[in-house]
Amino acid sequence: MTLLARDEARAAAIAAELAAVPGSAGTPDLVSCDLADLGSVRHAARELHGRYDAIDVLINNAGMRSFSPGTTVDGFELMMGTNHLGPFLLTNLLLDSLTASQRARVVTTASEAHRLGGRVDLAHLAEPVFSGPAGAERRYGQSKLMNILFTQELALRLAETTVTANCFCPGAVATGLVRETRALDLSARLLSRTPLLRTPQQGARMGVRLVVDPSLAETTGRFFTSTPGLGRLGPVSARTDRAYQREAWERSSALVGLGHV
Repeated sequence: MTLLARDEARAAAIAAELAAVPGSAGTPDLVSCDLADLGSVRHAARELHGRYDAIDVLINNAGMRSFSPGTTVDGFELMMGTNHLGPFLLTNLLLDSLTASQRARVVTTASEAHRLGGRVDLAHLAEPVFSGPAGAERRYGQSKLMNILFTQELALRLAETTVTANCFCPGAVATGLVRETRALDLSARLLSRTPLLRTPQQGARMGVRLVVDPSLAETTGRFFTSTPGLGRLGPVSARTDRAYQREAWERSSALVGLGHV
């Protein structure tokens, strides 16, 4: 197991915690990677290539939510750059290692919040914009929609391989995602003591299942939800628009400079 993280001290602490779990295979390896810095993503991919001939599972779990304006190192809007463009580039750079595995899985953490953002204007996919908290919430939802479109398109492009790609919503989880806003963070801490907000362990269950469940070995291109009731809702229109999905992939590719590694 290898952990990719931008905060090496926190990653080392988590690695030590995982190593202490009964039955653990040992201490996970660590690779420095900041998804808000495409140069860092490329460096991490090169390091992974140097360490491993094949990758069996890639979990794109890192993400962020911000109610303040911000940009990535490369000048992209912070949430779209971190939640979508970083994982998009990393996955593409590791496709050769994934296809080298006898059977590999790509699992991406998305969100039911994708229903709230509306369609992304792909011509301005990652341009820095800010229109208050409501606009920030829409932008977060749009970044999560891009996670799903990316997963669907990736599954189609890997249809002739043994690699599957799926994504999921973990539900409302007490992970500190809104910690930059004191009132929301306090509310989340209080709700974490009730059944209304899941613990990180509960939120991880669906993602773990997508990694290890034998019955899902050939399932690909799907969005799974852990939010009660929402699984009965149909997909938003963008998810069924094949041309839009393909355009989202091509636009993302151009922004991250694929072909210019």
